[in-house]
Amino acid sequence: MDRWQAMRIFVRVAETESFAESARDLHMSAPAVTRAVAGLEETIGTRLFVRTTRSVKLTEGGARYFEDCRRILTDITEAEAAAAGSYAKPSGTLSVTAPALFGQLFVLPIVTEYLDAHPTMAARTFFVDRSVNIIEEGIDVAVRIGNLADSGFVATKAGSVRRVICGAPSYFAKHGIPKTPDDLKGHRIAVSTSAWASPEWRFAREERVTIHPALQSNTNEAVIATAKSGWALTRVLHYQVGQALLDGHLQVVLSEFEESPPLPIYVIYPEGRHAPAKVRAFTDIAVARLRGNRLLN
Repeated sequence: MDRWQAMRIFVRVAETESFAESARDLHMSAPAVTRAVAGLEETIGTRLFVRTTRSVKLTEGGARYFEDCRRILTDITEAEAAAAGSYAKPSGTLSVTAPALFGQLFVLPIVTEYLDAHPTMAARTFFVDRSVNIIEEGIDVAVRIGNLADSGFVATKAGSVRRVICGAPSYFAKHGIPKTPDDLKGHRIAVSTSAWASPEWRFAREERVTIHPALQSNTNEAVIATAKSGWALTRVLHYQVGQALLDGHLQVVLSEFEESPPLPIYVIYPEGRHAPAKVRAFTDIAVARLRGNRLLN
């Protein structure tokens, strides 16, 4: 068996942590997969896995070799695809992830525009309020809100959003308008648990206020609806209530105390200089549309 194929088998075993599952995925027998990994270990001169009856785990040396193998195999795949022309014209299926509400409001229209421009393409969207591992979950492009960790991915800034406190005019008519962050202690607050990781709300100049919400919900949509009904104040990202603000159903308060700078919006992908045409074409459209949206800048 050639080295490339053995490395491919090793990478799959490392990803699945199972010889049997890897054999099924690769349409091979389990003994053949075992022999391939054993051959690599003999050639390299070190153990790549710690095997028990219940688990298969990488050794320290195996973990380093895994990262190198994955990089090498990616380079080979990209070189072959480039030679075949798939880096010149969008083809296949594009997978895109974004935060749930942001994805529905802003990314989905970009996806459909992209599909109209490239009718031979298909797309899959994954809109969730968590940070998706785009390598493990097979995602081509991600739209992220917030500062990024150093991942080595290509990241293009496409806009920014503010975190705002808002309520309905009827709420303020009944309970008054808070003038300082400390005034929030006397107001009814609704929060989304998907975005509310701390009881402290931070403001400009390092000011912090501990919040005791009267209502917690697992979705942003629910707390926004609660605020629009006049029952409570809430704190959300500006884009999430953009239309409600324009329509006058909600109004922002304490804007002079908002955190600065606003949270950046990034379009990211992992392939670097070898990004296939489907990724490059979508990124170009996404960045242009997001930068041109007045709610995101």
